[in-house]
Amino acid sequence: MKIDGVGFSGAQIAVVLAFISTIAGGIWTASSVYARLEAVEAYEIPDVAPLHEQITVIETELEANDISQLQGKLASFGTNLATIMEQQTKLLAIQERMVEVEKEMESMKGIVQRAELKTKELEGIEEQMKLVKREIQELWDGMDYLSNPLGK
Repeated sequence: MKIDGVGFSGAQIAVVLAFISTIAGGIWTASSVYARLEAVEAYEIPDVAPLHEQITVIETELEANDISQLQGKLASFGTNLATIMEQQTKLLAIQERMVEVEKEMESMKGIVQRAELKTKELEGIEEQMKLVKREIQELWDGMDYLSNPLGK
């Protein structure tokens, strides 16, 4: 191809087109970056003063709660928990003994009920024994009278 008497080959035209497209791509990228920067500048950063106040309050509360001694308190709680577990083991043993005692009491209730029945059966015997004693005494008195009818 010839322009104003200057001849250009196809390779030269391809190089010039590649160079022009590179420059156009650079311009497009620069305009894209500029648009993004304008979008970032348009974004308003919120006020961080309330956050600073909240952080200050949290720091004050942490200091007031004495977090530095938390490990000591946790160790104390661990010891208390171990003591509670030991006491619970003892209570469980006591509970087992109570169950055994309750079983024994139930068997003793049966024995007591049988004894009460026997006692009720024997209540009438006391009166009968008094009657028998009185009759024996009268028999002895009668024999004494017969052996000495005149009362000497």
